[in-house]
Amino acid sequence: MSAGGGSAILRQPKQVWAVAFACVIAFMGIGLVDPILPVIAADLRATPTETELLFTSYLLITGLAMLVTSWVSSRLGPKRTLMIGLGLIVAFALAAALGQSVEAVIAFRAGWGLGNALFISTALATIVGAASGGTSSAIILYEAALGLGIAVGPLLGGALGSISWRGPFFGTATLMAVGFIAITVLLKKEDRSQLQPTRLSAPLRALRNPALALLAGAALLYNIGFFVLLAYTPFPLGFDAMGIGLTFFGWGVALAVTSVWVAPLLTARMRRTTVLAIVLPLLALDLAAAGAFIATPAALVIAVVVGGLLLGVLNTVLTESVMEATDLPRSVASSAYSAVRFIGGAVAPPLATVLAATFTAATPYFVGAVSVALSAALVVAGRRQLAHVDGARPEPEAAEAQAIIIGDAA
Repeated sequence: MSAGGGSAILRQPKQVWAVAFACVIAFMGIGLVDPILPVIAADLRATPTETELLFTSYLLITGLAMLVTSWVSSRLGPKRTLMIGLGLIVAFALAAALGQSVEAVIAFRAGWGLGNALFISTALATIVGAASGGTSSAIILYEAALGLGIAVGPLLGGALGSISWRGPFFGTATLMAVGFIAITVLLKKEDRSQLQPTRLSAPLRALRNPALALLAGAALLYNIGFFVLLAYTPFPLGFDAMGIGLTFFGWGVALAVTSVWVAPLLTARMRRTTVLAIVLPLLALDLAAAGAFIATPAALVIAVVVGGLLLGVLNTVLTESVMEATDLPRSVASSAYSAVRFIGGAVAPPLATVLAATFTAATPYFVGAVSVALSAALVVAGRRQLAHVDGARPEPEAAEAQAIIIGDAA
């Protein structure tokens, strides 16, 4: 990108920066609790499996809510949907900070997931509609916010979690409240007469498409490996909150770099299905290595960062493949895909701790490796159904762009 192009991206209206700021905070929520899982387990006298349900409740409700967010926003309009989503995040993050039991915090994380689904399903379309420089500039700005949020979330969680496990929740509630005020003041009210309501059943009906169903199944299996690495690793790593935060800050930076820059380079030179067939087995090997060297913290840190590099490529390429899998509206296809995909993320964290307690501490990594390998096998076996996802891909329009980034945000 030229210097002029880069500076043009930075010259945006105030309402774009308001939404982008809120995006950064929203995406922090993905890895925010990672560094404080051991502390929560100790302070609230919870088992590792109970603390892993902080991920499960958040991801499960986010996924289920994805099935209805397009229906909601198409009736209320983007600004109202954004404000409701942010309001829910503020309320439930604050409630989580004040929670007195692990069960209460789990429930409040579920409400947080609902707010997050409403927000992230609407934010990019809002940025695209208000940004200067065209759709591509808006996408780059949004991806930058996504990458920054994913990287900073664990770091903020570690810094505030070193003081108290409640700190990251208070911090998120405060920052999101600022975002809520900024969007309320700066975002223009939309013309509701231009809204085009979608059917409530549209995402579920979309899964009848064989290619979309195949990719959703592959993503479910892949996400099991993803969240074994993300949600289970803080326990065998053995670091304090700041150490865990720094480890997953490296993971987040690696994921952001490859999702924004490396994935496009690979897909410009190879078919998407070929990229998936290569990178999914590499992730399986990385998970197996994490299991083999679980007793060596330095090796586990390397496995986490390498996993971030691979996950960034897979997030982008899988979601782009979904966009080519069907002629359905992009937001509908993404809602269906994301709902199935999040199930894998919701199941993996408690499954990992149960496996560790039943067998060995390394078992979750080996199971995650097998799951990712099955995802690769599914993609290879279904190449005939997926042949059309390798075709030439035009520059995304606003609705397509929204769907691409929603998938990446998982």
